[in-house]
Amino acid sequence: MSSHVIDAPDSGRKPHTLVSLRQMHARKEPISMLTAYDSSFGRLADLAGIDTILVGDSLGMVMQGHSSTVPVTVEQMCYHVTCVTRGNKAAWLVGDLPFGSYHESIEQAIRSSVQLMQAGAQMVKLEGGGWTAEVIHALTQRGIPVCAHLGLTPQSVHAIGGYRIQGKDDQGAQVLMAQAREVADAGAAMLVMELMPSAVAARVSASIPDVITIGIGAGQGVSGQVLVMHDMLGVTVGKLPRFVRNFMQGQPDVLSAFRAYHAAVKDGSFPDEAQHGY
Repeated sequence: MSSHVIDAPDSGRKPHTLVSLRQMHARKEPISMLTAYDSSFGRLADLAGIDTILVGDSLGMVMQGHSSTVPVTVEQMCYHVTCVTRGNKAAWLVGDLPFGSYHESIEQAIRSSVQLMQAGAQMVKLEGGGWTAEVIHALTQRGIPVCAHLGLTPQSVHAIGGYRIQGKDDQGAQVLMAQAREVADAGAAMLVMELMPSAVAARVSASIPDVITIGIGAGQGVSGQVLVMHDMLGVTVGKLPRFVRNFMQGQPDVLSAFRAYHAAVKDGSFPDEAQHGY
């Protein structure tokens, strides 16, 4: 059985760099981020104009069928990063450091990050505040760009009691503000903020103006948006978080759905605070 080839010309756009993303952030142009886990979907995301592809450890749930991201290994992440790299030409590529791959020591974090970078990642992402600042500093000092991740941190789902909104009260908001300042001072160039009140995310983003902030369930007051590919295509079975929109609805194919998502992020119509905000 042969495959069907999508008739879509290359965009011809220049590959994104951390410099170009920072320029977008400075001129307040929303940045689109989408997860991908293989070459085909990485190619479609690239053709759709997506600015940043995240090869997330969410693959543990949407690809492997686990109930959390915890079982994912560095070797598995490297495999999927390599696959996406083969399909992608211009989007900035971020690879997740999975649970247990940076927790033991600075040396372990460096080894894991080197593996991801050699597999094709241009930036690594890690979760949590506080203790991670030391890790972020060590990585950035060695030329490894880092994206931090605060708010709902799925790798810590058992510790925080499930997939719950973070920063709902003043104390929680102050913790997020302090953690954001710490990871920014440590050298994080990007910060994903997940599942928190829109007003809190906006305050956090404004407090670290030099850091590119990407929201997922965090409202409009950030530099850009990210969704899990399976969620925005309507593939995920079960109840989806409020912040998800099915971009496959009304579209003839996946490429069109990706383009619709990219356009909605750019023009500010996604997320809609009334429908997707907290």
